[in-house]
Amino acid sequence: MLKMNDIEIKNDRRRNYLLSIRNLPSIPTITKNVLDLLDDPMTSTSDISSLINKDQALVARVLTVANSPLYGLPRKVPSIEFAILILGYNQVRQIVLALSMFDTFKNDDSEYWNRREFWEHSFMTAMAAKAIADDLGYAKTSEAFTAGLLHDLGIVVTQKYFNKDFIKICDSVTQKDVSFQFAEQHVMGLTHQEIGKILCDRWHLPQNLGQAIFFHHNPSKNEDNVLLSAIVHLADYTTNTLGCGAFRWDEQLELDEDIIEILGLGSREYIDNFIKSYKEHLEEQLESLPF
Repeated sequence: MLKMNDIEIKNDRRRNYLLSIRNLPSIPTITKNVLDLLDDPMTSTSDISSLINKDQALVARVLTVANSPLYGLPRKVPSIEFAILILGYNQVRQIVLALSMFDTFKNDDSEYWNRREFWEHSFMTAMAAKAIADDLGYAKTSEAFTAGLLHDLGIVVTQKYFNKDFIKICDSVTQKDVSFQFAEQHVMGLTHQEIGKILCDRWHLPQNLGQAIFFHHNPSKNEDNVLLSAIVHLADYTTNTLGCGAFRWDEQLELDEDIIEILGLGSREYIDNFIKSYKEHLEEQLESLPF
């Protein structure tokens, strides 16, 4: 298996891309402040709600998500403070992170880019990862949600900050019938998995999130946190298999069958049925997305 400290930048072209990525945006200020508060055991519900309430657009969308079928609450959530009390710090953390990512990487639609399709896929993968983590007894379900949300972050970064290369990659896939992974390596010498991890490191997000992003196509190679990578991979595969938030860049995504043993799912037949069991749940979530 490949450890994260074994990942090296192997050519000048790739090094140059890494240097240019320094111009990428910092994590949004309000997001950083909210996440810092949520990480502080001395923080009160009042502290967090007061901070979020300073951004009324964020308030409206947090409440939209909190009242969505994702959480299945028996009554409406009327305020941020109530949302924190009912959902808990970790759930509010993941909602804030999800919405801030959507705002940070606003970019216009084009021939090869559908903004809504990308964020639908990201959000649906996050919700599938949370559901799978719940069902498998993975303790950190909010971590699974965040990793699912950010798994393709490198793609939106490429589209926005390296748009000429993004177009070349898409042209190659269309004209030469190659995979996106192959085209990324050919054009940039760098994959969206690597870019996503680099940005996580830049933002000082937990290392296991960067690992899950880096290994989301081949989780069995992650020696440090294979369970989270496997859950994200299965969630990614599930959204595409069921057509609930499917994304063009994953059309050739193959299941890493080693996750059958890693996640204790018995057999390929069992995992196929396991995936199908999420169809109704994900379709319901897709209809309630807050964007």
